[in-house]
Amino acid sequence: MVTAEMLPVGLLTPMGDSLHITEGAAGLALTTTGVVSALAAPILPLGLGRLDRRAVLGGLMVLLAFAAFVATIAPVYWVFIAARVLMGISIGGVWLLTVGLARRVVPEHAAGPATSLIFSGIGIASVLGIPAGAFVGELVGWRWAFAGVGVLSLALAAALISQLPPLAPEQAVRFDDVIQVLRIKQVRVGLVLVGLIVTGHFAAYTYIRPLLEPHTGPALIGTLLLAYGVAGVLGNFLAGALRPTRALAVIASGIAVATLAMPVLGTTVAGSLVLLMIWGLAYGGTSVSTQAWGHAAAPHAPESSSAVLVGVYNGSIALGAFTGGQVADHLGTTTVLWLPAVLATAALIVLLANRRQRG
Repeated sequence: MVTAEMLPVGLLTPMGDSLHITEGAAGLALTTTGVVSALAAPILPLGLGRLDRRAVLGGLMVLLAFAAFVATIAPVYWVFIAARVLMGISIGGVWLLTVGLARRVVPEHAAGPATSLIFSGIGIASVLGIPAGAFVGELVGWRWAFAGVGVLSLALAAALISQLPPLAPEQAVRFDDVIQVLRIKQVRVGLVLVGLIVTGHFAAYTYIRPLLEPHTGPALIGTLLLAYGVAGVLGNFLAGALRPTRALAVIASGIAVATLAMPVLGTTVAGSLVLLMIWGLAYGGTSVSTQAWGHAAAPHAPESSSAVLVGVYNGSIALGAFTGGQVADHLGTTTVLWLPAVLATAALIVLLANRRQRG
């Protein structure tokens, strides 16, 4: 799922050349998916009712496969964007249903490590999915990367249906439940942190290929993204061992340092490699840490809090990709690195203020 969502990151340049669009317009592919998934995550639970969540997950993966195949054959930009809309519906639903999946299929004492294991898929997508997409794009064209995602999505749909136990909803989610969750102060603080960190990250990371190419060349992009992803997997498990407040402070600090240093120290292959690994190590723990924050803030309403969290998370991806695209098109690609540095610093300020208020 994350590979499908982030695939344009490693294919931005050839995708833009093929569809005859600017880098900023190509980045809107990520924005579109983020906006739709942000809307789908809180709305889908209201319509799913008592449906078996196992069947829903399988169906959403089939939808993701269909969207990937449409993207593969898209002759013009608007068809490609339509495929990304369908991907957004699938991604929003899958995010919603997987954030709380671990504690439903393992004993309570194993829920924490199992959640980290599930979220390691985000880092693994960076390690294998996004670099593999970049490599495939270099070898046979970017469209084949989307075709591969479609095939893997169909295989995963079959695996979900055959291997997961039946998953009845824990409770029917109503609109009032979502509103009640938003009245909890620590939930709102967590959403602000998600918005700042994720928006800043994707404002720059969406355009990492054009940022790196002048100093490294296209051939090394896949390798550098691989190093970023390895660090991200490690960051996911390290963050899972920390309290959410401390983990998010480390995450924000790491992103701010790496992106501030990139224009100065990232002008060589070695410098880019080191800074990307710091960046990946920091951002890799974001999903598991923010989910832990949300669960601690609203333990009585796991599906409602997850719906809100996923909506803001994906909306932040969309906002970051869109903002970064506007900055890249009007002020230059390198300028986008200031956005994560500023927003991650703002997240640190929010964390410190919240800690002081809570004593």
